[in-house]
Amino acid sequence: MAFDRHSSFFLLLLIALSSISGNTHQAEARRLLESALPEIPLPEIPGLPKPELPTLPKPELPTLPKPELPTLPKPELPVLPKPELPTLPKPELPKLEKAEIPELPKPELPELPKPEIPELPKPELPKFPELPKFPELPKPILPEGPKSP
Repeated sequence: MAFDRHSSFFLLLLIALSSISGNTHQAEARRLLESALPEIPLPEIPGLPKPELPTLPKPELPTLPKPELPTLPKPELPVLPKPELPTLPKPELPKLEKAEIPELPKPELPELPKPEIPELPKPELPKFPELPKFPELPKPILPEGPKSP
């Protein structure tokens, strides 16, 4: 049952392929091949003379003499003494004295009495009213059907 899901797709594909097939074109082509066509003689065309290109001598490049470069003496750099940096004395920073901060007296705060929270009575939730009791109905008994052997 692999084709149950796609059966409509395959049906549509089959119809499309059958309409595309070229049975009618093949039959018409066979009729054209079987019918004898009259032979038409080809006209004779006089031959044209082939053009010949004149042969030209190959151009030769003239040889030039190689230029000679004069040799120049290599420039010599004078030897310079290595520069020496003078040693500088290390700067000494002046020591700063710590500024003395006078101690401030701590302010004394007056003691405040703790606030007392009055006790509130606990709220009582109202009781739900009792629902009326419904009488119990007997369960219906289904009749037993015939047993098969």
